[in-house]
Amino acid sequence: MAVLEQIRKRTIFLILVIGLALFAFVISGIFSRTQTPDQLVVGEVNGEKIPYLEFSTQVENTLRNMGASGISQNYIVNALWQQNVQSKIIDQQFEKLGISIGKEQIIALIAQIPSYANNPQFQDEKGAFDPNKFGAFIAELKQLNPSTYQQWLKEEKSYVDAAKRETYLSLIRAGLGVTFREGEAAYHQEADRVNLRYVGLPYTSITDSSVKISDQEIQDYVRKHPKEFKQEEMRNIQFVLAPEVASAADKKALEESLLALNKPRVIYNAQTGQNDTLPGFAQLPAKKVPDFVNENSDTPFDSLYVSKDKLPASVADMLYNLPVGELYGPYEDAGAYKYSRMLSKIPNGEARASHILIAYQGSLPGNSAITRTKEEAKAKAESVLAQVKAGGDFTTLAQTNSDDSSNASNGGDLDFFSRGMMVPAFNDYVFSAKVGDIGLVETNFGFHIVKITDLKEGVQLATITRNIEPSAATRAEILTKATTFEADALKNPKQFAEIAAKEQLSVLPANNLEALYEDIPGLGNNRALVKWAFQDDTKVGAISRFDLKEGGYVIAQLTKKIDKGTASVQEARPRVEPILIKEKKAQMLSEKLKGNNLEQIAQAVGASQVQLSENFSARNPYLSGGEGSEGAVAGAAFALPLNKVSQPIVGDNGVYVIEVIKQEIAPNLNNYSSFMNTLRNQKLSRASQDLFSALEETAEIKDNRSKFY
Repeated sequence: MAVLEQIRKRTIFLILVIGLALFAFVISGIFSRTQTPDQLVVGEVNGEKIPYLEFSTQVENTLRNMGASGISQNYIVNALWQQNVQSKIIDQQFEKLGISIGKEQIIALIAQIPSYANNPQFQDEKGAFDPNKFGAFIAELKQLNPSTYQQWLKEEKSYVDAAKRETYLSLIRAGLGVTFREGEAAYHQEADRVNLRYVGLPYTSITDSSVKISDQEIQDYVRKHPKEFKQEEMRNIQFVLAPEVASAADKKALEESLLALNKPRVIYNAQTGQNDTLPGFAQLPAKKVPDFVNENSDTPFDSLYVSKDKLPASVADMLYNLPVGELYGPYEDAGAYKYSRMLSKIPNGEARASHILIAYQGSLPGNSAITRTKEEAKAKAESVLAQVKAGGDFTTLAQTNSDDSSNASNGGDLDFFSRGMMVPAFNDYVFSAKVGDIGLVETNFGFHIVKITDLKEGVQLATITRNIEPSAATRAEILTKATTFEADALKNPKQFAEIAAKEQLSVLPANNLEALYEDIPGLGNNRALVKWAFQDDTKVGAISRFDLKEGGYVIAQLTKKIDKGTASVQEARPRVEPILIKEKKAQMLSEKLKGNNLEQIAQAVGASQVQLSENFSARNPYLSGGEGSEGAVAGAAFALPLNKVSQPIVGDNGVYVIEVIKQEIAPNLNNYSSFMNTLRNQKLSRASQDLFSALEETAEIKDNRSKFY
């Protein structure tokens, strides 16, 4: 007992020691032992650090506020990173320019936020936002609730950042002018027209395989275009999947377990001391079927009547035409095996109706705009009903009178619904009426003018469902297979693909993965695998096993590490080769398109005839022969003298020789303001994105996110 008492006394101490040890273990796996959490940085912008603790708090708070939104942590991390980088860049630009955000600007911005502007606590006697009341509230908050005040400071910073961003953008926009000449040029690009004749040879007339591109040509192109071939650090992997899926034996067992439910069961009755024989699924009295389904099914009994089009398409005919009391199945549907019994069939299992809701004060929770009394609502409903019965258009009356905003705009149409889906009074009226009937129904939501527009025959089925899942034996077999493959591959990592083939496992590649990727082609979300691939101690050829979210395993091998910098010849070839092939084809086709006139050229290249394209403009440079948009042809056409054959023109889709036979230059205008405004708006709309892209491109940014997330 003395020993036990000592253990109890030391329990808390032991828990703390173990917890600290685990924390140290986790931290040491990511960071240097000399760093403490408050020294860690998630990144830097021009030497200014983004502290890890500050950033991780933002991530945690955002995740908490988002709740079960389905947005991944990685998405939030990326969004907050972009926000932090832009904030740092803007602050640095403000400091360089000597610009600051004043208190008045912040107050003006806060006054536009509805949660503050519409709060009576911060309004004057005229209902306007009062900065003094708001300031007094913040001062009081600082004294009485320091933790909430700290939250406010973070919120205030977001407003300051937004004000800085808008101020900076305003300065940029102020310099985005459009000249008279630019407006004039835009006008002529749209209004000027030419008719032209042409002969063209598409690039597809030469096969890609007939054009060879050397490594030296690739390297020369990359050297001339270094910015286009900057790349981040990347990884290539290959992997095999061993998902946990039900075997044929598992499915057979499910079928047999369902069929067994239709056999009589013998159970011991403790009250009588004798064995009782209970009927199977088909012989059960109808009133006992719901309980039987609930006891034996992975999904509860559903009492709703449904029309044929709501049944699984592959078995709808069989199920719908079942005689009452008969069984169908087992059949496979939506990842489960099902066994169904027909309980009932009625002519009005589903109904379609439209309604006009006249609510009263308090009948629609959350809608404080409705102030009429119940008596006033009833009187209005009776008035609207009279208009409907007098021949008034139901759709129009619903649009102008109904308080049900979810369907008033489409005439109050509720589409088809089954018995039991609506509140009792509404349900009872609809399913006792005929198509075309119109009546007044009172519910706790108010008064409804209801019109029955359609009825469908419906069936009530009792369905026992068993989800298709792998058995314990199958899971064990899959684990054994994955473990065996992993062990064999670890012994012979260079034979990863050969070993997979022997085990009848497919090998899938995933190339050019970046450090912050979470989705892997052919696999889906597996952030842990990407982090492993980027760990410093993961060498090329290394193999590791990871769990799949949906059950099962993935065994991956790192096949290549790609360093940050300029792409190699092999890495650049997939992008550069098509460009160089096109350039070589253009040279080859240009050599063919030689001659004194278009007819001679057409004959030389085997073209059936010279093509004609009328009303050709620079704004819409589409050739009438179906070649597509060709801006280079437009540029040449408006500079070419009439009736002169051009030199070969290298276009997007082929090479062309043209002859302009008619030119219509639109008359000059006194004012090009509409064209100038369009150009200015286009510049303004691009300003924000282009600006921050340019600032980020010139900034020195260090990104350590992949070490933390």
